[in-house]
Amino acid sequence: MERKQKIISVDAGSCAEKAGIRPDDLLLSINGEPVLDLVDYEYLCASEELTVVTECAGEGIETFRIRKDSTDPLGLQFETSLMSEIRTCRNNCVFCFVDQMPKGMRPSLSFKDDDWRMSFIMGNYITLTNVSDEELDRIIRRKVSPLYISVHATDPEVRRKLMCNRFAGNIMERLKKLRDAGIRFHIQVVLCPGLNDGPVLMRTLEDLKSLYPGCGSVAIVPVGLTRFREGLHPLRPYTAEEAMDVVMLVSEIREACLRKMGTRFAFLSDEWYLLAGLPLPEYEEYEEFGQIENGVGLLRLFEDDFNWALSDRKPLRHQRHVSIAGGTSCHLFFRNLYRKLEPYGVRTDLFPIRNDFFGGNVCVAGLVTGSDLLTQLRGNLRTKELLIPANMLREQDDVFLDDMTLPELEEKLEVRIRPFGSGDELIDLIFDEEDNT
Repeated sequence: MERKQKIISVDAGSCAEKAGIRPDDLLLSINGEPVLDLVDYEYLCASEELTVVTECAGEGIETFRIRKDSTDPLGLQFETSLMSEIRTCRNNCVFCFVDQMPKGMRPSLSFKDDDWRMSFIMGNYITLTNVSDEELDRIIRRKVSPLYISVHATDPEVRRKLMCNRFAGNIMERLKKLRDAGIRFHIQVVLCPGLNDGPVLMRTLEDLKSLYPGCGSVAIVPVGLTRFREGLHPLRPYTAEEAMDVVMLVSEIREACLRKMGTRFAFLSDEWYLLAGLPLPEYEEYEEFGQIENGVGLLRLFEDDFNWALSDRKPLRHQRHVSIAGGTSCHLFFRNLYRKLEPYGVRTDLFPIRNDFFGGNVCVAGLVTGSDLLTQLRGNLRTKELLIPANMLREQDDVFLDDMTLPELEEKLEVRIRPFGSGDELIDLIFDEEDNT
């Protein structure tokens, strides 16, 4: 497969510049292989001897032979960071959260990516349904590991129905091929009541256990439902009793895995324990916290960072009064945790923000919008500063999901808003601001 990559710049002092490669040249191949994307480029450049072939308008084909340390970058920059378009999802999953977005949201929130390159680079979960056999072989050839894969069910018929894709049933065959080639992967399972829980979930976990250690872990999360489901597959949230059943079933499997494999292998997101009214597993039970992006162990990790940072502090010289907003699902957990601040002279007002924007069973802090913060906090704050979880905002930005900006909300609430990303960051905000409050 031929692909010409346009070089937009060459890093100053790089191997490529010293060799004479120029901007606007077209990269044709490295060591005799075409460069389809960033994965190919990085893999092929990790050699000490490179044969780089380019095409220059008016001068034809040029070949450059370069010697370098294997870790030295070649130094070429391209039109896009991925060097190709992001691949989109070919499924119509009955539980897809993107399909439950209200109209008028920014385009990026309705984009369904399903790109194995982003799985490797960013940890995004993919389904492998848009990966051809040829591409699967390229994943293996390029040693792309680990990957993060959404399975949901290993029963072929159930997976096809869940994903509304007649090609989705061969997942175990593909996972075995990856495992046999030494590719490691982590799995996500979104549970929907009556569709892929109970015996179907047991089969899924047994099948995935057979792939260990290629399959390193499985995260199990409950389906998230907004109020924008008109015309979509009829689904409902889990009840507290059903959540208890899921926790009990998975707990038995976890203990068996620990005895036989030395790992608990299957991990439930924090939501299950909160919904069932059960205590969270202890910190050590999350092992390496490898499924943190699925909300697995997020609260215990926050608590540990919080306690560690607090243990190094002394009581404040002056009483501090702080306001903290969060989601409703974890309100009791954080209320109990923040009581530990009282002996240090810190009084907290904790505001659980109901998610009226999305509705349904959406109650986590990361999906709270600026409009809900404004409506529920206006006139209720007794401080001039508000602390919020940083995941309420777009990454590396100051914009909420409903496009309200942080400065806009600050102006309307007439407070200073301080985001925090972890327990120790929260402690730093509270204690290091003593002289400025």
